[in-house]
Amino acid sequence: MKRITGFKLAIFALCCIWTTAAHAEKGFILLASTIGPIDAGIVSALEEGFEKETGISVRHVGAGTGEALKIAEKGSVDLVMVHARSLEEKFIAAGFGTERIPFMYNDFVIVGPSSDPAGVRGIKSATDALRKIAEKSAPFVTRGDKSGTHVAEMELWGKAGLKPTGAWYKIYEKGSEGNVPTLHFTSNMGSYTLIDRATFLSIQKEIKLVVLVEGDESLLNRISLIPVNHQKFPQVNREDVAQFVRWLSSPSKGQKIVAEFGRERFGAPLFFPDSKEWKAQQKP
Repeated sequence: MKRITGFKLAIFALCCIWTTAAHAEKGFILLASTIGPIDAGIVSALEEGFEKETGISVRHVGAGTGEALKIAEKGSVDLVMVHARSLEEKFIAAGFGTERIPFMYNDFVIVGPSSDPAGVRGIKSATDALRKIAEKSAPFVTRGDKSGTHVAEMELWGKAGLKPTGAWYKIYEKGSEGNVPTLHFTSNMGSYTLIDRATFLSIQKEIKLVVLVEGDESLLNRISLIPVNHQKFPQVNREDVAQFVRWLSSPSKGQKIVAEFGRERFGAPLFFPDSKEWKAQQKP
């Protein structure tokens, strides 16, 4: 595991001091990644594969998408891996990132107790399910931290024509710590929540929650790469980042790891390749 642990903003302020010098050194990349892929283990698998092949070290800090982009806005990292398109596009438009590069995807699911007090099991539309949860005032947990998961959840509530409020809608105070603690909290509360499938599968034996709503196209969770803009932050390691992005996008390298990750443990992949290079290879 190559995550810089114990990440908090106060601690990261110290990280910013040494990372400027580290960026100037060829052979080292600092990545800010959304937490879900880190918790699933795929970020470390990708870093290790790349370092083994190239000798270039990659280290990561984990934060929700909104926080990861704020870190990058200070020029404190070389690359971000995030999953909230609206925030990503604002980040690029403001000149902090160079481009949004499709990398991989999985999906979100609505989970809850097996007793399903709101009666949403099997509903095909995620927005219909959320409306029913709200109508029943069934307890629902939100991360409330402007992470990619939280942004996706709020977009779904918006599509449902609702602004959730009230005692039934619980903001998890430690939501910024990621989806794993959020799932444990949701399980302990006997509540519903929106979560990425990979995180759910990775800890499903530890919690008392089941997948109740899945398969809606609006639940797709696309994860992108954005190199930090070298013109704005000359200290970023542009050359090694470009090599890392090419490697991650390659059908025979990074995309192959994505396609196979999770098969051995779960019998199915946790993520799916989404690079332009991968898609080009799949065309007949």
